Amino acid sequence: MAKEIERKFLVDPKKLPPLHHPLRIRQGYLPGCQTGTVRVRISNEEAFLTLKGRTTGITRSEFEYPVPLSEAEQMLTELCSSHFIEKERYLVPYEGHLWEIDIFSGKNSGLIVAEIEFSEENEAFATPEWVTAEVSSDPKYRNVNLLAYPYCDWEI
Repeated sequence: MAKEIERKFLVDPKKLPPLHHPLRIRQGYLPGCQTGTVRVRISNEEAFLTLKGRTTGITRSEFEYPVPLSEAEQMLTELCSSHFIEKERYLVPYEGHLWEIDIFSGKNSGLIVAEIEFSEENEAFATPEWVTAEVSSDPKYRNVNLLAYPYCDWEI
């Protein structure tokens, strides 16, 4: 079974290294799935349909399938109520792991989150100096929840 094991952290933007070659991501979620999420994502010129199960700890089922770009555009417009997450993703290797740094825009502008994926839950990893608090277990940082309660509405 396909599994995603992921931890999520906030980032201090002043300590980030220079970032290059962003993936421009636009994604939306299909409503109505009671046991997980169904995501449509366009990343640069590629598109994917992703099904994710409920999270237990830092692990959940994940199934991802490429879809034609034109169909993903139509799914975002017609099935996702035209509400999207917009962000730029930067891939940053650090001591044997690949970190994904997401710099959000739109209603989530100002939010920067770093994710790291593992092959097992207890896998050791080094923490870069630009990583601050872990937010893996805080549901408000999940992309699907950022649509309903965007960062611009948070009291910080």
